[in-house]
Amino acid sequence: MKQKKIINAQSKLRVKFLKKGVKMIAPDTVFFSKNTKIGKNVTIEPYVVIAENVSIGNNVRILSFSHLEGVKIENNINVGPYARLRPGTVLKSGSKVGNFVEVKKSIIGKDAKLNHLSYIGDSKLGKKVNIGAGTITCNYDGIKKNKTIIEDEVFVGSNSSLVAPIKLEKKSIIGAGSVITKKVTKNSLALTRTEQIEVTNYKRKK
Repeated sequence: MKQKKIINAQSKLRVKFLKKGVKMIAPDTVFFSKNTKIGKNVTIEPYVVIAENVSIGNNVRILSFSHLEGVKIENNINVGPYARLRPGTVLKSGSKVGNFVEVKKSIIGKDAKLNHLSYIGDSKLGKKVNIGAGTITCNYDGIKKNKTIIEDEVFVGSNSSLVAPIKLEKKSIIGAGSVITKKVTKNSLALTRTEQIEVTNYKRKK
């Protein structure tokens, strides 16, 4: 009986949002909460879960297999596929959160890009920040959560680890594969890599 009530409630919510103009390719696979808010010209692809306290603005596309909870999404934004947005997250207008990206308790600035395979937690990103694939914020030291501040137009290369608390100042660049533990100053390049070793004509032991 309880399961039937849940199904009926979801059916009513789907009808409600379809009537408001929300485009759903496969409505039966999309799940809403009672307090979900959705603006104009929004498309939701199949297998999306929208949990409690989610607000979605105008001109937004939520791609398949994404999970949203406690999130504010402003205008002109793409999310997913396979994105997880956790409580306390704000996506500013024009930003993008791509596939296999998790964001928790963070502000993602206007026109910032997190295209794939990244974790951003307890962070504040400015405008036009680019986060390369495989980048993570190391926000938990085993005792408390620490903050990462990334200012406007910072470029973070792929597979980088940002060890919080940390600040990357405006227009700085992080070289791919770096572990950053100290503040990076404005307009500078920071990278940490061991020297590449090459043994020529190498033969494996039999």
